[in-house]
Amino acid sequence: MPIHFADHPAPDLAAEPPALSVERVTHAFGPRKALDDVSLAVPRGNFTALLGPNGAGKTTLFSLVTRLYHNRSGAIRVLGHDVRRQPAAALSRLGVVFQARTLDLDLSVMQNLLYHAALHGIGRSAAKQRAAEVLESVGLSDRARDKVRQLSGGQMRRVEIARALMHRPDLLLLDEPTVGLDIASRAGIVAEVRRLVASEGIGVLWATHIIEEIAPTDRVVVLHKGRIQAQGAHAEVLATAGAPDLPAAFLALTHDTAPQSEAHP
Repeated sequence: MPIHFADHPAPDLAAEPPALSVERVTHAFGPRKALDDVSLAVPRGNFTALLGPNGAGKTTLFSLVTRLYHNRSGAIRVLGHDVRRQPAAALSRLGVVFQARTLDLDLSVMQNLLYHAALHGIGRSAAKQRAAEVLESVGLSDRARDKVRQLSGGQMRRVEIARALMHRPDLLLLDEPTVGLDIASRAGIVAEVRRLVASEGIGVLWATHIIEEIAPTDRVVVLHKGRIQAQGAHAEVLATAGAPDLPAAFLALTHDTAPQSEAHP
């Protein structure tokens, strides 16, 4: 069931700035450049796949967008708000699901959501109502009182998505969110996020090295060794690579790195 907040009207996507804008960002760890002159955009109401092999720089980019690292070059904007100059405004429009699990396993599902809401200044009564709505949306209403450690890996990911939606973000970042999940759980998470894009109009940046998670309707950004190799609509990336399909395009654009698929459980 889609989430609807009466006091959060549907945005005019055409009038709004992109959900995420990254302009000429470079980031280095000592002499090694993790990102080199990276520019990309995530439109509102769009699923954008950030595709790259392990070590491509995907997590570094997420760390810069979320202010875990400080960008010293270029500009990063969330809904037009510069993350360096307007961090509070930028981060308030952003929801994140990190690759590493960040839930408190000894708290209940509801307690995890309420704690997140408190960090965003949401009152307890409003937080309970929102928590009920987002849990219904991800199909976990019946697990609200269960401790997180009692959930499966796929259910934990759904809770993390629900938590990221508590403060009604306009941009959702997911860093390799299906790593370690079985095929059915992985497909369910991908489908749930796509449904949120369609029903709520949020922008999504989905970082992955698993080509099967990408659909022909997605925007695709191929990142390799810290540099953007191609970006645009699915067909545009294929044309840039001169390849018949995305696996072949990925191989051509990353040269020494074969496309990876998660092993079947």
